[in-house]
Amino acid sequence: MMAVETQAQYSTSYMMNEEHQYMTPEDEWDRDLLLDPAWEKQQRKTFTAWCNSHLRKAGTQIENIEDDFRNGLKLMLLLEVISGERLPKPDKGKMRFHKIANVNKALDFICSKGVKLVSIGAEEIVDGNTKMTLGMIWTIILRFAIQDISVEETSAKEGLLLWCQRKTAPYRNVNVQNFHISWKDGLALCALIHRHRPDLIDYSKLKKDDPIGNLNTAFEVAEKYLDIPKMLDAEDIVNTPKPDEKAIMTYVSCFYHAFAGAEQAETAANRICKVLAVNQENEKLMEEYEKLASELLEWIRKTIPWLENRTAEHHMRAMQQKLEDFRDYRRIHKPPRVQEKCQLEINFNTLQTKLRLSNRPAFMPSEGKMVSDIANAWKGLEQVEKGYEEWLLTEIRRLERLDHLAEKFKQKSSLHQSWTSGKEELLSMKDYESASLMEIRALMRKHEAFESDLAAHQDRVEQIAAIAQELNELDYHDVISDGDQCVPLPVKHLVPLRDQMLQEEVARQQANERLRRQFAAQANIIGPWIQTKMEEIGHVSVDIAGSLEEQMNNLKQYEQNIINYKSNIDKLEGDHQLSQESLIFDNKHTNYTMEHIRVGWEQLLTTIARTINEVENQILTRDAKGISQEQLNEFRASFNHFDRVKKLKQFIVLGLKRNGMMDPDDFRACLISMGYDLGEVEFARIMTLVDSNNTGVVTFQAFIDFMTRETAETDTADQVMASFKILASDKSYITVDELRRELPPEQAEYCISRMTRYTELHTTLEWTLAS
Repeated sequence: MMAVETQAQYSTSYMMNEEHQYMTPEDEWDRDLLLDPAWEKQQRKTFTAWCNSHLRKAGTQIENIEDDFRNGLKLMLLLEVISGERLPKPDKGKMRFHKIANVNKALDFICSKGVKLVSIGAEEIVDGNTKMTLGMIWTIILRFAIQDISVEETSAKEGLLLWCQRKTAPYRNVNVQNFHISWKDGLALCALIHRHRPDLIDYSKLKKDDPIGNLNTAFEVAEKYLDIPKMLDAEDIVNTPKPDEKAIMTYVSCFYHAFAGAEQAETAANRICKVLAVNQENEKLMEEYEKLASELLEWIRKTIPWLENRTAEHHMRAMQQKLEDFRDYRRIHKPPRVQEKCQLEINFNTLQTKLRLSNRPAFMPSEGKMVSDIANAWKGLEQVEKGYEEWLLTEIRRLERLDHLAEKFKQKSSLHQSWTSGKEELLSMKDYESASLMEIRALMRKHEAFESDLAAHQDRVEQIAAIAQELNELDYHDVISDGDQCVPLPVKHLVPLRDQMLQEEVARQQANERLRRQFAAQANIIGPWIQTKMEEIGHVSVDIAGSLEEQMNNLKQYEQNIINYKSNIDKLEGDHQLSQESLIFDNKHTNYTMEHIRVGWEQLLTTIARTINEVENQILTRDAKGISQEQLNEFRASFNHFDRVKKLKQFIVLGLKRNGMMDPDDFRACLISMGYDLGEVEFARIMTLVDSNNTGVVTFQAFIDFMTRETAETDTADQVMASFKILASDKSYITVDELRRELPPEQAEYCISRMTRYTELHTTLEWTLAS
């Protein structure tokens, strides 16, 4: 509570324009006429110790800061030590003007370093003015000890404060917000030491309510082990409501410079962690690709035999169940696999882009799992799928024909059997033996009439035989024996029955026509809509106007519109199912079949996903290589000018022409127009880079990758090796313990697991990531 009140007390007079106050010291010393006695004491002690920490390198020191710099000699020596430069030869006389001349030489040197010294003159220094002397030393400290500190694009005071905050962030009871009261309990200083040298201080034993003990621990350890002289008094800091910022900053800056080697090691560790993180992410993508490819290929392998099974069922109901199972496959089981195939291609393209940007070799999937292998397997699946559907429909037509013929056979057979009923018995009778001549003649006339009737029935017998033969040829599952009986209906019953059947057929045909028109009306809208969207996506993907982010937004809107349109496809699938159930297999009202729409829809989903991924990869490439929007537009303009293959290459579905590709001849012409001198060997080498799968075309993404290949701003192998050497303190090896100490646990174990072992305890710097 006291700390908060103290901070509030000084907020108006001290905290206002803090940055301006210390980055432009000339204004401060011209403005402040008096020093707080406590602050003056702290500054005198701190600045004196700071100066002596440098002067002792030249074998001398000062005792009184305002007296020992009066002749200018030690002041010039101090500047030479901290700058590493030679100042003009000093005047050796002891007169006042000699002293003023020497101090002016020192002040001129300070000014030559870009520092303006307003209201600080040589006369005041020679006369021992404490305020001006302290102001001059603070200016020197700012310029040579603090100004060059830079952390995350901040410099000087802000950089030093950020460095302290980052280093002490993990420590309990430490919250560095400034260079005064944040340091009063001594824990921040102890945390700085422990962060870099945990062997020097047991931070867990420190207590917040022992500020003097904590401060003295930090001072003693820093002086004994870090060669940082004691510049402050613990009692002065604790008993002063607000310690002097300049004194604290000066002392803390010594820790920054003392741990400069550790900072270099941290930078090296950060570089290594960055590389390892990229490798880990890339390996994860590789593993995901392999897993997804294996699962997809396995699903295709198991699905093809089911689609190749052409075992026909004997009953219409069983075949219709097969058709329903096939619809479930199309509606439920296949769509997720379509998405997986699309995602597989996206992951592969993204992975290759990231590998190239990090100067890693291209990813080569396991044998049989290339994108081209999966595409071929998928093509084989769709061919078998198409053949299976055609077989199903053919079988259903066959069964329908068989059922019709079987019913016709039964009707004609029944009529014939009814006619023949009793005829054999009649012909076997010997009633003629006891008949008179007249009766015999009557029997002969009756028999002649029977023979005439029999001849008339011969055509019916032949028709029945023909139907039986067709049933046999069509492999009818049932056999109708000669003994099958059917009670004939009176003629008075057959006439109205036939009229009813004719009426029902008319109604069926009319309903079928309505289904045809209903399907055609939707298909004739959906088909062109898909084609239009394909063309629009192609235009967006090569459009020069607008940034990549604007392209991405447009494509995302297209994607959402496409997703929202799915209900129309589902409705069309429902109408198609009704048509199949009604055994409608032709439709003169449209050129679009359900197969056309399905393939077009799947192609549209794949295209929008692939195009979005291509733009994402372009953004990734642009950001990694620092490509400007103007350069990107220039690349697009060159590509579009030579993109003549779009007039030749067509999608399988809907006869749609595809944008965004160049054939090798156009690509060669494009490169020549941009100043490339290409021989056959060189061009062949370039083609292996831009068309690694031998598709015969160059995509816009591949073109962009090639055009920016040499401008990557990534960590090179030499940079990474240098970083390892820093962590290894320039040894020819780095120990496992050093890796675990310098790197986060996950990156350390990952790195260790993928390095070649030198001995049981060491890992060679000739490190080779397994990937």
